Amino acid sequence: MNHTYDYIIIGAGSAGCLLANRLSADPDTSVLLVEAGGMDDYMWIHIPVGYLYCIDNPRTDWRYRTASEAGLNGRSLLYPRGKVLGGCSSINGMIYMRGQQRDYDGWAAAGNPGWSWDEVLPLFIKTENHHSLDNPGSANPMHGGKGEWRVERQRVSWEILDAFHAAAGETGIPHTDDFNRGNNHGCAYFEVTQKRGIRLNTAKAFLHPYLNTKKMRDNLTLVTEAQVEALEFEQGSCSGIRFKQRGVEHRVKARLETILCAGSIGSPQLLELAGIGDGKRLSALGITPRHELPGVGENLQDHLQLRMAYKVQGVTTLNQQYHSLLGKLRMGLEYLLFQRGPLSMAPSQLGAFAMSGPQESTPDLEYHVQPLSLDAFGQPLHRFGAFTASVCNLRPSSRGSVHITSTDPRAAPHIAPNYLSTEHDRKVAIESMRLTRRIVAAPALGRYQPEEFLPGPALQSDAELAHAAGNIGTTIFHPVGTCKMGPASDPMAVVDAQLRVHGIGRLRVVDASVMPTITSGNTNAPTMMIAEKAAHLILAEHA
Repeated sequence: MNHTYDYIIIGAGSAGCLLANRLSADPDTSVLLVEAGGMDDYMWIHIPVGYLYCIDNPRTDWRYRTASEAGLNGRSLLYPRGKVLGGCSSINGMIYMRGQQRDYDGWAAAGNPGWSWDEVLPLFIKTENHHSLDNPGSANPMHGGKGEWRVERQRVSWEILDAFHAAAGETGIPHTDDFNRGNNHGCAYFEVTQKRGIRLNTAKAFLHPYLNTKKMRDNLTLVTEAQVEALEFEQGSCSGIRFKQRGVEHRVKARLETILCAGSIGSPQLLELAGIGDGKRLSALGITPRHELPGVGENLQDHLQLRMAYKVQGVTTLNQQYHSLLGKLRMGLEYLLFQRGPLSMAPSQLGAFAMSGPQESTPDLEYHVQPLSLDAFGQPLHRFGAFTASVCNLRPSSRGSVHITSTDPRAAPHIAPNYLSTEHDRKVAIESMRLTRRIVAAPALGRYQPEEFLPGPALQSDAELAHAAGNIGTTIFHPVGTCKMGPASDPMAVVDAQLRVHGIGRLRVVDASVMPTITSGNTNAPTMMIAEKAAHLILAEHA
């Protein structure tokens, strides 16, 4: 390693890998990429169903937990975040989802010029390599074919999911050919970030081709297993970082910028450790306040999914295959020979976007439907045939927080999502559960005699369903917003529309934490778009 680089990027996750690629494309620019986790050489990262072995695994996951949540009837949740090269793109659900036009137009209207749908759509398209199994290489003005980020249809289908798809249509949720045109209303199998049935993470897409091949970039330096312990400052600007790798402390400087890509948990943690945040909170921990930004760690938003499950008759689900020796053998051979079948499955296969009521002009609900059931993540599948229809509120009004509790950079922060803390969110939860029951009662599913066992058909009143939501709700792993983007006039804004930290020079945040409001869908693709946008902004500023 050198001691000085043009750019230092903290976090080699979904945003950091892409940003490092773009900034190092200029051979005269030096980039240091620092990752706390290890290399992405674990077999289960690359087999899609391997997320089951990556989440809550210290090799690949920070293994955070939330505080006990009043809205979840006192429960605490596992809160996975990728701790490996590729970050969350190495352990997530692989679903490609941009969100809705209204999301980005709302960001722009809130004082963030340059972030409207029409302005960010070309960035999604630039990154994407969209591949249709039906028509490979087909031209589509809404999608890109020359980017590094492969998107393809899933290589599996299930009779029970096809029936749910038909039942959704009978309930007023139409079929869609594309969730990513700006309004995702409809039902279809999700598209996934895989390459012929193998997970594509951002390390494979944006880093590995330039680290150890003929395309190697001598100006791009990657260090792994390197815990950043402090940001360092000179005259009000961030001058570099201090990190420890395998017990050895290193100090490196940034000529131009230090860029936090540590995610919605890690980025506010590093800012608070550096004395940037709420002064009273930091002083109470013995940290000398450097710059007052009370929004650091606030504005946490996440999608809470309500897992409703149904026993079915006369149809095979993954439950039966999992508990059959012959079924397991068939699954293994199908994947080994063709990269198809259940081992190629994303955690959720069928998606649907719907409105919780007539007051909504675009979908505020998202379904993740699976041909399986289990008591809780990490538990074995049930032995009877069943499917799970998980539904989440896409635009929650509840707001939580992430804050450090210690000056130790290795100590997990306090994570309090504050789920179901508003009347609006409780009402949407109730209406979403009732909509699920209407879909399942539609004729297309009738032949399979669906029988609700979670949360149970006896629960009917608003109060009963609201309480049930607290029992069956769980995170869908989409934390955003803890370093909110907004103008200086917004007292809770942490970064401006160029993603520069307010009041601090040569320091930016580039990850999902900058989202002012959560997008209406899965958040990995929007996070990568943010990194693509940041690359344009940074290169233009230093041209």
